Amino acid sequence: MTDRTAQGTPDQDDPEVRRGQEDRLREVWKTPKGWRYWSAVNNTEIGVWYTAASFGFMLFAGVLALLMRVQLAVPENDFLTATFYNQLFTLHGTAMMFLFAVPIFEAVAIILLPQMLGARDLPFPRLSAFGFWCFLIGGVFVSGSIFFGAAPASGWFMYPPLTTEEKFTPGLGPDIWLLGLSFIEVASIAAAVELIVGTLKCRPPGMRLNLMPLYAWYVLVVAAMILFAFPPLIAGDILFEMERMFDWPFFDPARGGDPILWQHLFWIFGHPEVYIVFLPAIALVAMIVPTFAQRPILGYSWIVLAAVGTGFLSFGLWVHHMYTTGLPSASLGFFSAASEAVAIPTGVQIFVFLATLLTGRVIFSVPMLFVAGALATFVIGGLTGVMVALVPFDWQAHDTYFVVAHLHYVLIGGMLFPLSAGIYYYWPIVSGRKLSDRLGRWAFWIMFTGFNLAFLPMHYSGLAGMARRVWTYPTELGVGTANLISSIGAFVFAAGFLIIVWDVLRPRGREPWADRNPWNAGTCEWLIEMPGENWGVRSVPIVTTRYPLWQQANFFDDVDKGRFYLPDAEEGERETLVTSVLDARPEQCLRVPGPSFMPMIAAALTGAVFIFTTFKFWIPALVAMVLATVSIMVWLWRGTAAIPEKREKNVGLGLSLPLYVSGPKSTGWWAMFITMTGDAMAFVGLAFGYMFYFTIHADFPPPGMAGPGVLWPSLSLGLFGAAWAASLGARSLNRAGRVGIARGLMAVGSLLSLGAGAALLWGPWTFGLNPADHVYPATVWVLAIWTAVHAAVGSLMLGYCLARSVFGRMTPRHDADISNVALYWHFMFATALVTVTLLAFFPMLV
Repeated sequence: MTDRTAQGTPDQDDPEVRRGQEDRLREVWKTPKGWRYWSAVNNTEIGVWYTAASFGFMLFAGVLALLMRVQLAVPENDFLTATFYNQLFTLHGTAMMFLFAVPIFEAVAIILLPQMLGARDLPFPRLSAFGFWCFLIGGVFVSGSIFFGAAPASGWFMYPPLTTEEKFTPGLGPDIWLLGLSFIEVASIAAAVELIVGTLKCRPPGMRLNLMPLYAWYVLVVAAMILFAFPPLIAGDILFEMERMFDWPFFDPARGGDPILWQHLFWIFGHPEVYIVFLPAIALVAMIVPTFAQRPILGYSWIVLAAVGTGFLSFGLWVHHMYTTGLPSASLGFFSAASEAVAIPTGVQIFVFLATLLTGRVIFSVPMLFVAGALATFVIGGLTGVMVALVPFDWQAHDTYFVVAHLHYVLIGGMLFPLSAGIYYYWPIVSGRKLSDRLGRWAFWIMFTGFNLAFLPMHYSGLAGMARRVWTYPTELGVGTANLISSIGAFVFAAGFLIIVWDVLRPRGREPWADRNPWNAGTCEWLIEMPGENWGVRSVPIVTTRYPLWQQANFFDDVDKGRFYLPDAEEGERETLVTSVLDARPEQCLRVPGPSFMPMIAAALTGAVFIFTTFKFWIPALVAMVLATVSIMVWLWRGTAAIPEKREKNVGLGLSLPLYVSGPKSTGWWAMFITMTGDAMAFVGLAFGYMFYFTIHADFPPPGMAGPGVLWPSLSLGLFGAAWAASLGARSLNRAGRVGIARGLMAVGSLLSLGAGAALLWGPWTFGLNPADHVYPATVWVLAIWTAVHAAVGSLMLGYCLARSVFGRMTPRHDADISNVALYWHFMFATALVTVTLLAFFPMLV
């Protein structure tokens, strides 16, 4: 124990005092009962809902896969029609990647991360709830389309022009895919913001970055990858939907478009997504291996660097999905080398695990069975990955079942087997009881056997010439036996996984609770009692080692007896600590909001906007948009930046911390910064589209086609600059106590922002740019509209700050709202500067 710990209050050793504290904590953190249960925002509840929904979509996608395997079991089968088969493989890939593989990472992280960090909860529990409801609504909308004959049928990658031309793909399938998944992507980015801020700002005192659990490092890397990978897909979705709905020719070569742009934007997202799926699963392995080796991980720094390196390199690999599109030889060589190089950090992680096991005293268990199976399977998938990274081989194997086999060896070996290990390892944290060792062993061997029966023959089928995404094949191809074996293996694999499902869901009322820390692990999540309390940890500990349960004396006792921080909830508020980013020095006692239906309402109304837009119900969509905006404003007004009844609170150990902070010390400032980073990446995707068209056309803008001119864009930029200055001035003057002038600047800045957006739109309107004529005016309009919409949001934000100030909810001391909005305006002005440069000045320069 540290010197500060030694100063603990003597009353903590009094059982009556501790009982009173625990009763107050239990009351504050209790989960609502009855119909109000669905207003819960605790990480324990939201994480379990998220996990259950993700596995529900996974089982749905698995049934679709089994139907496909029945169809492919024998040549020239007519079990399914071609159209229905196309819908099945489209929804299978979509559900597995968007509704299971990525959301399950977010779900598990929401459950485990606060426990690992010794925190009471993540900093924005209502944001987690909002993300869950967005995910659930969007997932049901997309998946449910198959029951009405409206499912997308063009693959989970939706290549144009197959999907953008009504004559090729009639109906609403592509629109359901685009708008439904765009809504789901909102949930993913919301979760990424929550997890990044939670990891950086809610660590326990003393837990410097180099002491974080490896799982937290992986969460940080993967959440950052989501911020950089998902926004380009959102940009592509915007271009795609504008062509589908309004005939803007972004992918129509006859009017200057190019379908290759979609492939770039999709695979800039799509290949990092493979590692977004893989790395969180390996994070579970990184927590399980030290426990069952009964020693700290060997090479902590190496595995952190390898995880960061894998994430970084993953963004330089996307073109290996496009080797057959006619790219220059130099590009093929570069991306082939990069695709092989990513095997190096991946290999480092695997060898670290092996070295840890070799130098420890390995305890064989069900989680270790799944870990062993995962490593073996993933290595095979990795080796075939190196094969398809080579351009000549890829030209032969591209779009064959060899690639299907490679993908599933990577994803099931690299994700599903580690996830199954994590289920058996962490189930006591969720339910207080262990799963069955006997059923776990049966499940593993049946799954492992079935998996290899299903996917190993596909390597042969692909090399023999069987193309992917075909609903039947001729007998003469000679792959009937291989396909029959694959189909049998798929059902065997499904049976093994259903054993896990039964083990999780079976009644176990008479089974005893698990022992506390049943695996003798060394990290903070195992501080939890069996069964666990909703408060997370009894007191927020001081952590000075990587494995405090092994390396810090009396750790359990000190935490349980409240000898650390926040042992009580005397004010009846949900509280956790906020610490500095690098060295985890305590900076704030953060009060997090409790149960509320507002996240559900806001998600439902936001979902209605996407759903009504899918069916081109414009007026209901507009009404839903207004209501969604109002609901989010109400949520923010009532649940964020509340002024506390006192400046500071004694959090224990003689330390008093402020209850309110603003600027870089606050979690809200970091949330704004991270959100706007993701937003900026979506804008970069649109700007990339402009530059892509510039590089493929000899003349862009085309001769005789006027641009938006210089006058109106320049005026717009000037107004944006003035609004930016007004926001900064309002922040500074409000802080200085000159509230009246600050309010005036907020009002003026709000009006200037609206004027800037209007001026930017007026330019192309005045010059008569018709976005349906050619890709150049379409690109001009989409950049102008993006920037103008953000101007409207900036105006609304300044108006919101003005209202908060007028009603006494923002003061010179309590100025988090205007601090965060001023940060937004840094990004807003940068966006305006790039937009005006591209639209007005760049054509003049070239």
